[in-house]
Amino acid sequence: MSDRPFLRAVGIKKRFGQVDALRGVDLQIHRGSVTCLLGPSGSGKSTLLRCLNRLETPDEGYVEIDGVVIGFEQGRKRPVQCSPRRLAAQRRVTGMVFQHFNLFAHLTVEQNVTEGQVHGHGVARNAARTRALELLDRVGLADHAQRYPAQLSGGQQQRVAIARAMATAPKVLLFDEPTSALDPELVGEVLGVMRDLAHDGVTMLVVTHEIAFAEEVATHVHVMNEGSIIESGTPAEVIRSPRHARTQTFLARVTRTDRSDAAAAR
Repeated sequence: MSDRPFLRAVGIKKRFGQVDALRGVDLQIHRGSVTCLLGPSGSGKSTLLRCLNRLETPDEGYVEIDGVVIGFEQGRKRPVQCSPRRLAAQRRVTGMVFQHFNLFAHLTVEQNVTEGQVHGHGVARNAARTRALELLDRVGLADHAQRYPAQLSGGQQQRVAIARAMATAPKVLLFDEPTSALDPELVGEVLGVMRDLAHDGVTMLVVTHEIAFAEEVATHVHVMNEGSIIESGTPAEVIRSPRHARTQTFLARVTRTDRSDAAAAR
């Protein structure tokens, strides 16, 4: 990995009404790394993720991906906010995987992975279809290409969503709690695909409560609480030897919940 950060978030603040969702967050991600954001619900993890690709506009601060400040372009004298079309082009360097799949119910699995390439990136339909089938094979769903989302399990739908996010060859994949909407017995199949991506060197930022996954796969772990990053380091440093009392409490609670879910699944 290069010493230069591939993605930088600098001083990101976001406020919703009277709530400070993000309180000046700084974050650096290197190419080829897997970064996990941990923390209790409502700590700002998903808001930060959405600010990184400008689905939410920060009130203060900026995000730079591969040397480009997202949402801005150089004016005659200083940077100015870019047009919606330019922003859409900048946003294409990221791929987003949401909690609830967000597949188009009226399209087949293959079409869900194909259409964004055709209409958003101008890829020829035959080439887009070929790539869609390759990616569906990669996530273990090639034989489901002509099915509709309603005919799939939640884990299968999320794997389709991952294939769709990868279809446009983004430079970084953003995962917003990709297993939180799944039954415990379906979580493993999604995490398996994500492990394969990590082993292939795909740059990933993952908001998750899957502590075992973060410990196994992540290169960096950040813990958020009340809109701030309170602890950062390697999985060994943060998960096995947390220093912050809030991190210790969170990890203890999540670990107990994981054991309860595993027992229920059995």
